[in-house]
Amino acid sequence: MAASNWTMPYPSTFILLGIPGLEAAHVWISIPFCSVYILSLLGNGLLLAVIKTEPSLHEPMYFFLSMLALADLVVSTTTLPKTLCIFWFRDQAIHTNACLAQIFLIHSVSCMESGFMLAMAFDRYVAICNPLRHSHILTNQVVAKIGLVVVMRGAILLGPHPFLLKRLPYCRTNVISHTYCEFMALVKLACEDMTVMSAYSLAVAFLTGGSDFILIVLSYILILRAVFSLPSKEAQHKSLSTCSSHVCVMLVFYTPAIITYFSHRFGHVAPHVHILIANIYLLFPPMMNPIIYGVRTPGIRERVLHLLGIKPA
Repeated sequence: MAASNWTMPYPSTFILLGIPGLEAAHVWISIPFCSVYILSLLGNGLLLAVIKTEPSLHEPMYFFLSMLALADLVVSTTTLPKTLCIFWFRDQAIHTNACLAQIFLIHSVSCMESGFMLAMAFDRYVAICNPLRHSHILTNQVVAKIGLVVVMRGAILLGPHPFLLKRLPYCRTNVISHTYCEFMALVKLACEDMTVMSAYSLAVAFLTGGSDFILIVLSYILILRAVFSLPSKEAQHKSLSTCSSHVCVMLVFYTPAIITYFSHRFGHVAPHVHILIANIYLLFPPMMNPIIYGVRTPGIRERVLHLLGIKPA
């Protein structure tokens, strides 16, 4: 397949190699990958069920968390089934349109995840800095509008990516050294000057993830200033505890995202290391988010134990 297509400027399929240099270990690598995927499906599915069935969790924070859980499910399901097919069956071919759809979903939904993180930070800011007006500012209608804006932002800003890539000639090869289709990986295969497209991708990344991260940091600076101005230590501790889960989720999401982004564009790391980091970025947050909120949020924890038939201690 690869030999017949690589001289074609517009190949009908691309070939995903998986993790170059670790082909002999693909079956073993698939075990943690598959385990993480199953945990992500179960954890986020259970989280959505708990939030839907527990009236006390029908609050803006948990509505945004539900949106994040849905985005996590989309991102992991977009990549993992094909990755496992590569590891288990050496099914490396992917149709060009499927490859472009994968690129769009990965990048647009990741952008949405970042937006939901920002929305959750805004919710915590209002809840702590202006608690008396929290329910009036973040009504169900406002929450729905914020969610829609986040989704539209991701779809509109990342929508051009697959169309720009589809018109490019790939005269070098159609072999992608990765476990999934990734924007910069395809850009490097094209035989045109990609300066403008790379600059566009960089600008979109900054306008979305970069600006979201900056605004989240600013919101938490304001939150911390408000918390430490509270008169009692108990009130300070209670306010900080409501934010701890969100901070943990942000660190889990942004740390591998930043490492992946800069290692791909500016770093000189071994290909298999970069690919493993990129997969951790897509797989680890969807698994950890429901665990973090399940452990640290009493309402979610108690409801999960009830659904599982376990009496809380």
